[in-house]
Amino acid sequence: VPYEEWSSYLHGLLLEHGIEEGIVLDLGCGTGAMTERLAAFGYDMIGVDNSEDMLELAMEKRVQSGQDILYLLQDMREFELYGTVKAVVCVCDSMNYLLEEEDLAEVFSLVHNYLDQDGIFIFDMNTLYKYRDLIGDATICENREHESFIWENCFDEESSINEYALTLFVEQESGLYARYEEFHYQRAYELEKVEELIKASGLELLAVCGEGTKEPPKADCERAYFVARRPQPHIF
Repeated sequence: VPYEEWSSYLHGLLLEHGIEEGIVLDLGCGTGAMTERLAAFGYDMIGVDNSEDMLELAMEKRVQSGQDILYLLQDMREFELYGTVKAVVCVCDSMNYLLEEEDLAEVFSLVHNYLDQDGIFIFDMNTLYKYRDLIGDATICENREHESFIWENCFDEESSINEYALTLFVEQESGLYARYEEFHYQRAYELEKVEELIKASGLELLAVCGEGTKEPPKADCERAYFVARRPQPHIF
């Protein structure tokens, strides 16, 4: 994962929309790889994830880096904060793990509630093109120095859900290899549907960009970035 490249791009988007400092929430923060990098840019970071194992790794990184990051073990569909934040980010296709439109809509609604007025929400999603035309029904194998893996994909066009079946072989201290299996499910959403759900939540959609660009996604775009804002209330 090109974390340095992605964090620089994300930081640039935040600056472009006036978020130079303050509290930033990282939804689906995982092991804190992006959270740490955003903290290094000077933001006061909160990381939310529903995996206790991943958050343990994130907290180990926090000890090593000395960054003052608050990690919360919460499901992004039900997250709670003590107050509002200047920005919310959700990257590394974490949103694709929400398999129902209702879940996506609930996250957008919660983000709206916890953003400052004029606060910014930035998230990415893998595109339908990536699942259907690139990785769907593909098998990827890789042999590394201390581990190997077999990554099998299966994309169901009717449900738009991609199943990842991962078989990992990890070297142990004894020199033998332990086998692990993981199954992940992600859903591809039409960009227009995501835009519709954003607007229904009360957020204002500012931009949809192809990965690493400021331009609209092309037909062969693999990852799209959405930028939204909580608008000022209308005063009559």
